[in-house]
Amino acid sequence: MRTSLFSARRAWPRVAAVAAPVVGALLLYASVHPVHADDNAASEAQPSVAVQTVRVQRAAIAQPVRGFGIVAATASNLTTFNLPYVSRIVQMRVQAGETVKRGTPLFVVQADPAAVLAATQARSALTLAQGELARTRSLYDKGLATQSQLASASKAVDDAREALAAQNQTGIASGNKVVSAPFDGVVLQLSAAQGDQLQAGAAILQLASGTSGTSRDARANVTLGVEPSDAASIHPGDAVTLHGLSATLAQTSIEGRVVLVGAAIDPQSQLVNIGATVPLAQTPFIPGTRVAGDIATRNGRHWIVPRAAVLRDGEHAYLFQITPQHTAHRVAVTIAIENGGRYGVDGSLDPMLDVVTSGNYELKDGMAVRAGGDGAR
Repeated sequence: MRTSLFSARRAWPRVAAVAAPVVGALLLYASVHPVHADDNAASEAQPSVAVQTVRVQRAAIAQPVRGFGIVAATASNLTTFNLPYVSRIVQMRVQAGETVKRGTPLFVVQADPAAVLAATQARSALTLAQGELARTRSLYDKGLATQSQLASASKAVDDAREALAAQNQTGIASGNKVVSAPFDGVVLQLSAAQGDQLQAGAAILQLASGTSGTSRDARANVTLGVEPSDAASIHPGDAVTLHGLSATLAQTSIEGRVVLVGAAIDPQSQLVNIGATVPLAQTPFIPGTRVAGDIATRNGRHWIVPRAAVLRDGEHAYLFQITPQHTAHRVAVTIAIENGGRYGVDGSLDPMLDVVTSGNYELKDGMAVRAGGDGAR
């Protein structure tokens, strides 16, 4: 027992000499590389960004061009009433803006006595010429008139007949004459008043057909002014969405088509006039209504994304899609269309991956993301 203890005491200095360098090395490593209990958890918690996303889709989208203008009657459906003889307006039965049905009396007119006399004289002249022709032919048959006299009498009848036909065409009649609407429509303008004495051909009123703007009418019934820089992108056939500028029509819209693109700048408005045909029948867009129109130009199919999804890096545009591994994937895109709060873009987008709309300013390619700050996406 004593021998063993003595041997152990003699061996201890050798063990200590060997262990001292090892212990020193361990202490030195621990001072340089401290060990914490949560090292493994920190290594697993990768930095991530909270984002919001939307599903991407490819569909038709157009570049809207806005114009402002006024509703007017088409030239093909606008009728101006006048009389080919001197007359007086006895009574005006309608007023401007009034809707009338076919057969509705518009005004009562009385022909000037001189015009009535001219028509009466034309009828008398024809009767006289016909009698003279009969007498001349009888004399010619008896050898008492020449061929020249017979020809002159015959020509006098023809001239008198044409003069009477011209008088009858004017519709001159003695007494009062009621002029009625030949079709359903709207009285646009009154150019004469009750009691006015009118010269031949003077305008009395304008009547717009109620069928203005139907599919059979290729004339413009809406005129819109657009900026000259936008006019080049507008073509006949482009869709037009019409909106009223008044508070009562602000939420009302109607669809139409462009039929005319002006080739010059209007000297007054400094805009290019665009003509559109819109089915206005049975709508509150009556002639004279001030309107705004959105013309759909450069129509095509593109990836449709919110404006907030597209970022710019200098002259280049890009967006982020979320991969199945919950990381951000940067995709370069080209902006083809701007339509309100949406872009129509082209690029190598994956329709199965969502597009980031919020939080994308913090992202870099390959960065981990989570949806709304709650869970990994």
